[in-house]
Amino acid sequence: MKTTVILLLMWVAFLAPLGRAQEVSSNITELTTKNIDFAMDLYRLIASHHDDNIFFSPLCMSTAFTILAMGAQGTTRQQILKGLRLDTLEQDERPELLAELFHELQANITQDGGLQLDQGTAMFVHLQFEVLKAFSAQIQKYFNADSFNVDFSNSKASMATINEYIKHKTGDKVTDMISKIDPLTQLMVVNTIFFQGKWELPFIAKSTTNQRFYVDKYNIVQVPMMFNDNNFYMARDTNLKIRILKLPYLGGAAMLIVLPEKTEDYTSIDDHINAEVFQGWLKQLKKMRMEVNLPRFKMEQSYEMHKILPDLGITDIFTSRANLSQISTVLGLQVSEVLHKAVIEVDETGTTAAATTTVGIVAKSMPFRFIVDRPFFVFIYHEVTNTILFMGRVIDPTKK
Repeated sequence: MKTTVILLLMWVAFLAPLGRAQEVSSNITELTTKNIDFAMDLYRLIASHHDDNIFFSPLCMSTAFTILAMGAQGTTRQQILKGLRLDTLEQDERPELLAELFHELQANITQDGGLQLDQGTAMFVHLQFEVLKAFSAQIQKYFNADSFNVDFSNSKASMATINEYIKHKTGDKVTDMISKIDPLTQLMVVNTIFFQGKWELPFIAKSTTNQRFYVDKYNIVQVPMMFNDNNFYMARDTNLKIRILKLPYLGGAAMLIVLPEKTEDYTSIDDHINAEVFQGWLKQLKKMRMEVNLPRFKMEQSYEMHKILPDLGITDIFTSRANLSQISTVLGLQVSEVLHKAVIEVDETGTTAAATTTVGIVAKSMPFRFIVDRPFFVFIYHEVTNTILFMGRVIDPTKK
């Protein structure tokens, strides 16, 4: 018997945030720190396979595998939690603690109601397969999971049902996610995250012009370069020789652009980024007037995570050694594949809300310029908790 887990991260479009002051518990702060370190671990593994664009949702991945950990025991559970960097948070006397923390984190992210972020979990269960009631109740309680019965032996019908669910949960942005289903599949877990952000300070559409983007020393492409002139937050990391720019969204999220200096190769910082470094960047941000040039780009990235996660020590769950006895009493359950798909679309638009743009009267001499005309890193994060929702790197913005 096989269990298939599908993870996907969805779409980012339009762009703009500043959150209200909220109390974040020390446990949530620690969870966020662990999630950032997991995000960097996963990024480095993906980056080690190629030099192309990268985009994924670490929150989507960690949420889905925390759900699997709730259904696992023994070495299988230990490997998952260690791979996610969450093993130090676990308490034997409180086995539901991690689920409670993820539930609290989700509440923190969405409590303002202004952030358009929808994270969903669903179980698709084979007609003759019985999921333990305790497991169903837990993922419903902590992750608000939907549950559906499907006939996996009818691959075409079950595939259509699941793809329609994914399409609906992602605002029609991800279609035909599943291209094949093993008839032996007994359970499929789908985790989706959909984000749509509007810039707090929209770019000026009529100012977008085609400009050069230097992929490397030998490859130059033309990209539609957006323009904005406003008060933004920026920082420098002199050790890593990078500049950091924060572009806020309405509703409490922000995009962080990390741009290596022209003399630096973008791979030179890969081994140095961790939670401490990332959180340090956020603390160093200072507000200043500047001109920003950022490419308009769109990416769609897919990953077979079952081929990547074993390098984080998560191995047994993909083999006959898997212990998923908290999900079902059926013997032989194992995860056959983990699919993750991420889509991002960045353009000038917010809503037609030019009135929200801050206008200041300043003496304009030579403004500071932040020109993103070479490979850069992108992080989309929730400002109050510092939770990374999405991250990646853009090597060539003309390639989807």
